[in-house]
Amino acid sequence: MDDAELTALLAELADRYRVPGAQLVVHRSGRAVRAVVGETAVGSGRRVAPATVFPLSSLTKPFTAALAVTLAVEGDIDLDAPLAEQLPHAPAAPGITPRRLLSHTAGLAANPAEDDPYLDSLERWAARSARRFPLVAEPGSAFSYSNIGYLLTGRLVEQATGMSWAEAMEVMLLRPLGLPTGIGGPPGVLGHVVRRTDGRAVLAEHQPAPPAEAPAGDLALSAEGLAAFAGQFLHDARPGPLDPEAVAAMCRDPLDPDAAGPYGMADGWGLGWARYDGDGPESFGHDGTGDGTSCHLRFDPVGGTVVALTTNADTGQELWGALLAALRARGVKVADHLVTGPAGLGPSAPAPDTCLGRYVNGDLDYTVGRDGGGLWLGVGPHGRYAVECDAGLRFALRPRSGGPFVHRGRFLRAPGGPAADGQIRHLQVSGRVARRHDL
Repeated sequence: MDDAELTALLAELADRYRVPGAQLVVHRSGRAVRAVVGETAVGSGRRVAPATVFPLSSLTKPFTAALAVTLAVEGDIDLDAPLAEQLPHAPAAPGITPRRLLSHTAGLAANPAEDDPYLDSLERWAARSARRFPLVAEPGSAFSYSNIGYLLTGRLVEQATGMSWAEAMEVMLLRPLGLPTGIGGPPGVLGHVVRRTDGRAVLAEHQPAPPAEAPAGDLALSAEGLAAFAGQFLHDARPGPLDPEAVAAMCRDPLDPDAAGPYGMADGWGLGWARYDGDGPESFGHDGTGDGTSCHLRFDPVGGTVVALTTNADTGQELWGALLAALRARGVKVADHLVTGPAGLGPSAPAPDTCLGRYVNGDLDYTVGRDGGGLWLGVGPHGRYAVECDAGLRFALRPRSGGPFVHRGRFLRAPGGPAADGQIRHLQVSGRVARRHDL
């Protein structure tokens, strides 16, 4: 496969999913092929170039993890000591450690409060708000995806280096990799939402995140930049800014076998990297979706394959799935994990009444109820989803108005072990755990 064939494939998929612009890099057998198609914004006439940077959103997290693990290798951070012993104003639970922050197993809520007045700086936020939310699960007992954990990591980086998170990112990681500074500021592309009624891509409203949230989602890079970063984690990688010990630590899943893993998001999780087992060799990576953008990265460290995709439409997630299938047909394989649909569910079975109730994760508020239409799950003010459950209390959600399954989740009696009374204590959906509110 050469650049021309890859460009033709990407152009066909971008047209099918109405993605205005995209970049793709595939590294295999020591050779990279590249494709760039489309515009930075619909009708702008500005072509996407190989160096155009796309907002990475949550794909920023592996970069923040690499900073923290590098500092740990140098002795500036202790990954396994209580966070409260290393960072003033940190949550006091002794089980919260930097390693658990990076692997989303610290039991923290998913997001800071949207109206938090202290999100203008990491230092102010950590001092005033870091202890705001109660734990959603006991540290180490369950995977629960948490932006808050990465804000705390960013503040820990600042304290260890004496630099801002952005300065440390540029000096310690981006510059040594030869990557342009892509932190904050206006994005190189504009995001789009593809309307389901007529298939038109329209500009999405760009809502800049507060400065304190930068470590969880503020980087912007090209697909070339993503592939260069992933190249540090291949077994035949050339020497780079990441110590081999840091590389190994990031690709090691620290979750206890008896704990609740990242169901509905991945097959496992290291420090910053998700682990994927399905449809290919064991691979690692991360996804990032923002205001009308969708970026994806996978790498097989043993086989040396890297696939990096950037898009400026919310349908980039669908394009990604079709792309992986097309690449597999051409012999390029990395593993992935389906995040939508009923995959992995057994035969449908009625959920017990013990599942009904309210579940809370910080500002995320879920309600599970039953009516004439069957079991439903409500997400705050955003309406209700129909719930199809199996005997193992795993479920898939679909809009009550009809349409395809959109998310997967499960009810948990107790992360880390069975509850003595058999009571349902947690809900896990899209990798986020919510604690039963009425117990």
